[in-house]
Amino acid sequence: MDHVPLGTLAGVLLFLIFLSGFFSAAEIGLMTVNRYRVRHLAESGHRGARLAQRLLRRPDRVLGVVLLGNNFGNIAASSVATLMAVKVYGPGILALVTGILTLVILIISEVAPKTLAALYPEPVAFSTAYILTPLLRVLYPLVALINFLANHLLQLFGISVKPKTPDQLSTEELRAVVMEAGTLIPKAHQSMLLGILDLEKSTVEDVMVPRREVEGIDVEADWDEILEILGSSHYTRLPVFRGSLDNVIGMLHVRRALHLALAGRLTRDTLQAAVLEPYYIPQGTVLATQLLNFKTSRRRIGLVVDEYGDLMGLVTLEEILEEIVGEFTTQAPGTQDDIFKQPDGSFLINGSTSIRDINRTLGWQLPLDGPKTLNGLITEYLEDIPAPGTSLLLNGYLVEIVRTRGTAIQVARIMPHTIVTRSVENDG
Repeated sequence: MDHVPLGTLAGVLLFLIFLSGFFSAAEIGLMTVNRYRVRHLAESGHRGARLAQRLLRRPDRVLGVVLLGNNFGNIAASSVATLMAVKVYGPGILALVTGILTLVILIISEVAPKTLAALYPEPVAFSTAYILTPLLRVLYPLVALINFLANHLLQLFGISVKPKTPDQLSTEELRAVVMEAGTLIPKAHQSMLLGILDLEKSTVEDVMVPRREVEGIDVEADWDEILEILGSSHYTRLPVFRGSLDNVIGMLHVRRALHLALAGRLTRDTLQAAVLEPYYIPQGTVLATQLLNFKTSRRRIGLVVDEYGDLMGLVTLEEILEEIVGEFTTQAPGTQDDIFKQPDGSFLINGSTSIRDINRTLGWQLPLDGPKTLNGLITEYLEDIPAPGTSLLLNGYLVEIVRTRGTAIQVARIMPHTIVTRSVENDG
């Protein structure tokens, strides 16, 4: 090649350096692009995304053609640079030329294009896909041979090279994607999406109305008392029982009783005839499963029972939906909130308040893997029924028992973790 002009060799060298850079950028762009976004754009008709998606179905072939082109460019550039050095300065300058060329290739063919591709993976991946697709068809026999030899080399070390199922996100990975979406997803929508994911973590026991708070109708009670319950109840559906909640005979839609009353036919017998068969839910049922069960059975309320069949509480469709969208029902007249903020920054909290509600309302981190209520959490920790005035440090929160009733804590004062931590630091 001594007859080739020096200018031509310089042009070829420059082309090979940029050719190597193209394959370097293509490698990083295709390997780092968001494949779920690629799938979405491909389904929307984006041609570059469709080509990239097709290439990524067999990443071993993509890497084969990319690395083949990259190494060809680097080796060919080295040969041309050597030829130019010998032609101009003689063989004595080869070591210097090798060092300079290594630096040039490292900067122009490797670091710069790969950094560009990492910063803008989509444009790089989609644009390079137009060139790699036909190039892969042309070089397919050579790429197939390279992949065959490489795959068998991996198999010698016990590494499987069988194509895997399409990428799937775990629940926690999907949660991270939602939380990192930033302004792409409004905060309210992020909260609902995270609420849906949390349905897999919670059971009906976490959101049910506990047995002692269930309002119902005892058919053996005085008729005037039954009428008073029907007239004053703020719920649309009430459990009907005989004697106690251990003998539930069904669920009554208050509107049915109202229709009977307007027609002048409301009696103890017609009231029982209007009762629907009770719907029971095992205590460990996951909320996501129960939501589907409510849809399948066309029910909106169910009675939660334990492994012995004893009634534990009541759960409604609305309570599950509130786990997704937050509180949306109005509070019944005459009821009070369970959490009261005090001037000193502490909170007076009803002992029957659920830990989940406390954490959600105040942004705290009380443990959720044990008892469901504040009363249960404190008594489990102390292994005793504390007397009023007892104080304890629970998971970093200072708790003081304010009032008890019988065997349960009625009211407790809790100092937020941040205030307790700041107080300890000041004392130190």
